[in-house]
Amino acid sequence: MGAVTASATHRTIDAVWRIESARLIAGIARIVRDVGLAEDLAQDAFVAALERWPESGIPDKPGAWLMATAKHRAIDLLRRRTLLERKHQELGYELEIAQNGSTPDLEAALDDDIGDDLLRLVFTACHPVLSAEARVALTLRLLGGLTTDEIARAFLVSEPTVAQRIVRAKKTLAKERIPFEVPKGDELSSRLSSVLEVIYLVFNEGYSATSGEDWMRPALCEDALRLGRILAELMPGEPEVHGLVALMEIQASRAAARVGPTGEPILLLDQDRARWDQLLIRRGLNALKRVEELGGAGGPYALQAAIAACHARALTAADTDWQRIAALYEDLLRITPSPVVQLNRAVAVAMASGPEAGLQIVDTLRDEPSLQGYHLLPSVRGDLLARIGRNDEARVEFERAAGLTRNARERELLLERARTSVSPPAAP
Repeated sequence: MGAVTASATHRTIDAVWRIESARLIAGIARIVRDVGLAEDLAQDAFVAALERWPESGIPDKPGAWLMATAKHRAIDLLRRRTLLERKHQELGYELEIAQNGSTPDLEAALDDDIGDDLLRLVFTACHPVLSAEARVALTLRLLGGLTTDEIARAFLVSEPTVAQRIVRAKKTLAKERIPFEVPKGDELSSRLSSVLEVIYLVFNEGYSATSGEDWMRPALCEDALRLGRILAELMPGEPEVHGLVALMEIQASRAAARVGPTGEPILLLDQDRARWDQLLIRRGLNALKRVEELGGAGGPYALQAAIAACHARALTAADTDWQRIAALYEDLLRITPSPVVQLNRAVAVAMASGPEAGLQIVDTLRDEPSLQGYHLLPSVRGDLLARIGRNDEARVEFERAAGLTRNARERELLLERARTSVSPPAAP
């Protein structure tokens, strides 16, 4: 096979891996009860594809080929006495096999419904026993199909740091004997919150990058959206899952309008709304409707989605229903009290009732310990001060905000505001 064709085959294999790896790892993990070992077996199948497909051609069902290859390797491993003993010591999973002297019908077990396996993998990767950083890295690795290098570049950390987080996460899951299962009863709610938090953390890092040269990293938004949509299919009766998907769909609809020709940020009220993606908006509004049908309109993600929907429905910035947005933030504040939510509410109040009203709320937050390093506090205060003509004070706030942000594009925007001492109002 020629070099060009072989290269094209490798690109196809990479794409197949991105699509199929989560299903593959999930299916194997249910059998071996160890996500680290499951990923190793899946990677072995991937390496086999890289070796064989350039010569034999890509199979008609590449995902099935990878699953069959990984499955056979899992069966071979589990039939070895040494592995049975090790698994017995670590997880106790093979106790019944050792006692009965028989091997389970692994072939049949691996062909069960993959949806349940994916759900188990989501909850395992996002287990609260892991740190937030570890949960994000492991989720992107196991469910997003990203390499450690891709994760490192997305979050602007070193590849060894990401690799270490993933290795430690796998070891922690094994050491703590975290079961490969979907939680039940009261535990489901808290565990689901952890899953949704991880997905939204990934999305936000793509939507408003906390550091680096770029204002947005669209690939992370796409990964988070894909994970959210998968979760919504797997848990159709959970309103907050649909609430998060609605929120991400609507926010993602603005992506093309949020960045100018040279990569500069464009704030919400200055965006060309004709560039908003109407398909994503419709998907988001449909997901929000599903939330309402399930009786979950009062959940935190549902409320944030309702706020985003107010912007999506406004044909122009002047048409925005700021009174409703302020009321929705009040509802959100009641169920998730947070200085950041209060700051967003202040912006909405300023738009609905005037900058002085918003500034009164912001000034109550100036001594809030959790906001001392948060660049949006002085940024919002600078906006409001500029709107009422207190330009010298506004300049100081913009300069302070520029010193706090780690994103180069945002720093440039804030310094430009400081130079002009006039800025468009920020929007939540």
